Amino acid sequence: MRTLYGLDVLKENDFDILRGRRIGLITNYSGISSELKPNIELMLSAGIKVVKIFTPEHGFFGASDGLEIKDTIHPKYGIRMVSLYGDKKTPTEEDLEDIDILVYDIQDVGLRFYTFIYTLAYTLESASKYQVSYVVLDRPNPLSGEVIIGPRILDQLNSFVGGYRLPIRYGLTAGELALYYSKLKGLDLDLTVIRMKNWTRDMYYPDTGLLWNVPSPNLPTFSSTLCYAGMCFIEATNISEGRGTTKPFEYIGAPWIDEDIVFEELEKEDFPDVAFRKRYFIPEFSKYKGEVCRGLEFFPLSYKADFIKVALSLISIVARRFPEHFAYRRYNEVLSINLLIGDRETEKDLLDGRSWKSIYERWKEDEGEFRSFIEDVMLY
Repeated sequence: MRTLYGLDVLKENDFDILRGRRIGLITNYSGISSELKPNIELMLSAGIKVVKIFTPEHGFFGASDGLEIKDTIHPKYGIRMVSLYGDKKTPTEEDLEDIDILVYDIQDVGLRFYTFIYTLAYTLESASKYQVSYVVLDRPNPLSGEVIIGPRILDQLNSFVGGYRLPIRYGLTAGELALYYSKLKGLDLDLTVIRMKNWTRDMYYPDTGLLWNVPSPNLPTFSSTLCYAGMCFIEATNISEGRGTTKPFEYIGAPWIDEDIVFEELEKEDFPDVAFRKRYFIPEFSKYKGEVCRGLEFFPLSYKADFIKVALSLISIVARRFPEHFAYRRYNEVLSINLLIGDRETEKDLLDGRSWKSIYERWKEDEGEFRSFIEDVMLY
């Protein structure tokens, strides 16, 4: 039985809680129904008064990574679109003065370093501050609601790619995440979650019966999203994570890597749900643009493939075997790997050759603490 999004359920109820109210819609290209109808089209056709649209990274239409998005007007509906990934990331009092309810409807990927979930957090805090009601139209966590992996990120490492004491994989839907933020921050907020139908915690996105809803330009398939769960860490190094190719996060390499060495070392690890082959590739943009990169191509063999442990092993191998070339990247004088992983120990462990198993063992206490904290925000 196909999963129904919160948007579908709201439509079934004739958008009742939105009628007669001025709506600020927080959304992008992923805000579609299970029948692929855009939320804005469904709402306007039903007579709902959408007065403003707020957009996250990539804007409303799917711009390339990292581009600042400017405020604009929707080309069809003439509605003002306010960017929350440009000059500001949080709505101002002026932005909200003509709005009765903020409605959040965006597909994310269930990973701490995905920026859409901070647009959710920041708009919740603004709604609390300026006493605007808030509705989340729930969507699935593509990586299931059962798997929790990683340390709860340190407060001093908070950024737009990590914060709010979340682990790397946090196992919550968008609506549950909103409840988590509200609990964590003690928000004074009129918050409603429109729950999905026919979704259970053990489901990965393909189990829902829904067509893949591309969450951002470099995650065109569910396979790339599974790989991204760990291979995002490669972005924090001078290894190419495959941006600029047709398979981002599935191609990993650099001109100075000997793929034979990496392949042989990685084969010694026990990753039964992952296949990989030697691969040369040439990025059309990003790291090593126009250069031949030597490395590997990865294939998830099941939905439960854990690419966090794969990425940790891969970084450790490259760092140890090519120390004259390998380097971590920095962002504002902080190691990017710390911002993505959420602690300060792991980057050292990888250089010292510690196994992913010992790193996972260290994370267990945080994972257990997080599981306990979220017991009362889980809706399914």
